Amino acid sequence: MQGLLLAGRYRLADAIGSGGMGRVWRAHDEVLHRAVAIKELTAALYVSESDQPRLLARTRAEARAAARINHSAVVTVHDVLEHDGRPWIVMELVEGHSLADAVKDQGRVEPTEAARIGLWVLRALRAAHAAGVLHRDVKPGNVLLGHDGRVLLTDFGIAQIEGDTTITRTGEVVGSVDYLAPERVRGHDPGPASDLWALGATLYSAVEGRSPFRRTSPLSTLQAVVEEEAEEPRHAGPLGPVIAALLHKDPAVRPDASVAEQLLAEAAEGRRPNAAQAYVPTQYRGAYREGDSRTGPTGNGTATPYPSGNPTPYPSGNTAPYSSGSSTPYPSATSTPYPSATGTPYPLVTGPTTTTPASPPKRRRLRTLALAVVLAALVGGGTVLALQKWDEGRQENNTTAPSQSPGPTASSTPSAEAVGGVPADWVRKDDPGGFSLYLPEGWERKVVSTDGGIEQIDYSPDGGEHFVRIAVDPSPDFAHPYDHQTDLEEQLQRLQDYERVSLEKNIYRDREGARWEYTWTALAKDTDFPGPRRAVEETYVARDGVEYAIYMSSPAQDWATTSKQFEAVLQGWTPSAS
Repeated sequence: MQGLLLAGRYRLADAIGSGGMGRVWRAHDEVLHRAVAIKELTAALYVSESDQPRLLARTRAEARAAARINHSAVVTVHDVLEHDGRPWIVMELVEGHSLADAVKDQGRVEPTEAARIGLWVLRALRAAHAAGVLHRDVKPGNVLLGHDGRVLLTDFGIAQIEGDTTITRTGEVVGSVDYLAPERVRGHDPGPASDLWALGATLYSAVEGRSPFRRTSPLSTLQAVVEEEAEEPRHAGPLGPVIAALLHKDPAVRPDASVAEQLLAEAAEGRRPNAAQAYVPTQYRGAYREGDSRTGPTGNGTATPYPSGNPTPYPSGNTAPYSSGSSTPYPSATSTPYPSATGTPYPLVTGPTTTTPASPPKRRRLRTLALAVVLAALVGGGTVLALQKWDEGRQENNTTAPSQSPGPTASSTPSAEAVGGVPADWVRKDDPGGFSLYLPEGWERKVVSTDGGIEQIDYSPDGGEHFVRIAVDPSPDFAHPYDHQTDLEEQLQRLQDYERVSLEKNIYRDREGARWEYTWTALAKDTDFPGPRRAVEETYVARDGVEYAIYMSSPAQDWATTSKQFEAVLQGWTPSAS
């Protein structure tokens, strides 16, 4: 393709960079006699025909977004042209390399230099936000370092322009997964604070030589973003508290752009910004130091003392559904609330303020779907490109399945009288998870997850079109099951056609519980079992403090039978196998 003339004026020279969405060429403008950079949308060559219009719209949006920003730290867009049915973006040529290249070559960047780089990126973001543009993909690979010392922010390919009609699918979240802000992972709309989070993660990568949240797979990376705190950087120097402030889980608590600019300016001069400490909870993974009087903002913005160490203002959570690609009705959160991967955490809720903590609060471990929503969006259709960006150029094969615990034992002589209301031909399953229930013959058991102390177990007669799921949490985070289900429902609003049938408190097994029933539509692109579905869940906390969630789902057309089966499951349920 070298030597190709585009639009009668731009002559391609050599490829100078590539990524998940496109390739960048050095070119010569034969009209104005200057060197330019041209971005080719290679992604359009590999996606389905139905996804091509969306990718083309994104490229045009990138040009519009960058063109709206007038700042020396933003790469200038000169022109957009069409060739071979694809748009090509003509941009300012920056002679230099990316921050990602600098980290790769040098191992890490000195803190004061990283702060200087961050200062210019922040100024570019301030200009973008003032123009109504969110970048949404700030990362080391999109920060260019010119040989002349300039720092420029580029690649507005997934930027969101205020007032533009969205060009993403409903519920879709795009971007490089280890630089997604936690609120975006939880499905909330991004704002300027989300770009500042990504800047904090970028600066961490610069000084430490590694991403703060990258794990062995995209899903576990997303989980880390939501529920884990970055390890305290060892090489950040005066930039350390600024990074911690930008990486605060609560976007309302992060410093805004004007404050962050002042903090970065001080760090660039080698001074430790004392003002940053107001944004940094001082609860680290290290032991609590008695007499430490520092305070940090809580999720609601009030100050409360924390033990010293790595900040963990939010508890953690996790659940784990079927592995991706299974023939279950829930390979994505758009088809069902129980997603298609293991280890998916739930959006976090700040716990009650503690004035004298003796030890770090326990990690929140909830049955959740927020990351499933994100994962389904990332791997659905053409947006698989976003996952490719997770680790460009790296090959991985992380297909380890959840560990399987011993199977249940089934009674060969079921007794209807023994459990009352259970059909006589059902068999009792004494599950190793610490409970027993009655089910029809032929329902097969599958361990969905044992992560984080929560065990989730499914029984299904048909590979997941109809199924019962039991979640066992020995250390629940909500005082009442109703609160847990209400929190869960907030995330299910992203399901196609989600509608609540009922959600109310009740008494089950002489204990306070809650029952929740709802409907949604499973999409053909996400599941082998598309169409209207319905689910019901009974959650209660047993006398020993263990929370049990008994969940059942099926196609809506089968609900008359499924609902009767669910009542029988509740009748035959006991919280310990005996």
